[in-house]
Amino acid sequence: MSNSSYVCFLIAASQQFYSYCTYIIFGCGLIGNLLNILVFTNLKIFRHNRCAFYLIVDSIIDIAQLTQNFINAVWQLSINGIDPTNASVAWCKLRSMLTQWLRLMLASIVCFAGIDQFFCTNHSAYLRQLSSLKLARLQICIASLLCLIHTVPFGVFLEIRPPFGCIIINTDLINYYSFFFYTVLNGLLPIIVSSMFSILAYRNVRHIVRRQIPINRRKLDQQLTAMIFVRVISFVLLQLPFTIYRICTVRLTIIQANTPEYATNVWAEAISIILVYLSNTVILSF
Repeated sequence: MSNSSYVCFLIAASQQFYSYCTYIIFGCGLIGNLLNILVFTNLKIFRHNRCAFYLIVDSIIDIAQLTQNFINAVWQLSINGIDPTNASVAWCKLRSMLTQWLRLMLASIVCFAGIDQFFCTNHSAYLRQLSSLKLARLQICIASLLCLIHTVPFGVFLEIRPPFGCIIINTDLINYYSFFFYTVLNGLLPIIVSSMFSILAYRNVRHIVRRQIPINRRKLDQQLTAMIFVRVISFVLLQLPFTIYRICTVRLTIIQANTPEYATNVWAEAISIILVYLSNTVILSF
């Protein structure tokens, strides 16, 4: 087998791997997130609970992410393996903006949930009163609007430039995404915030026995803290590889051709994206 044929085989194999994983993850994630929503909305113990509200919104965002990725994979299969983001300017902009909005919303929700659980398990009555269901809903609305506004420049400066595909054409925006967005805003910042507050909430729960509260409330706080802790761990571990990949490649322009560099990039992208969507399949209602 010649070197060119071997590279073509690697590229085709990565597309098959990505497609099969997408179908499996979509099915598992859809079932798991629907179970989360059903449990958190129907069980009386979780009604009007702020953390349960965050987890419900998180599951909705997860379903949206999995669905848009599934649609793209099905569309790619229907046009003989061609990535639709490189074939349609409208889909290039729409999918990129939607993906970014969903990623920012997911990071925001995970951070909100960790912070809220820290407040509601804190020994200080003042800190426990700072968080409310009304405030949680307001935070989600404001975050949705801000994340949507953030995607506008991304959509404006995205173009299809053969043979590079769907890329950013503005140098300043490339620098912003290289040095701030992927490294801080959608990288280290949500990872540090969510990890720190979930650990502090877990620490609060370990000492919750000292507070004079009903046993049922104590068990509920412990259960919700465990759910948030699992969600944060899955978010950090599975989102981190894609963040590292984007930091390494956002300033690189790799021509779509039968070259070892392109084949390596395709496999790295496929694996990192699969890990991202794998974090959307976590079933919290155990």
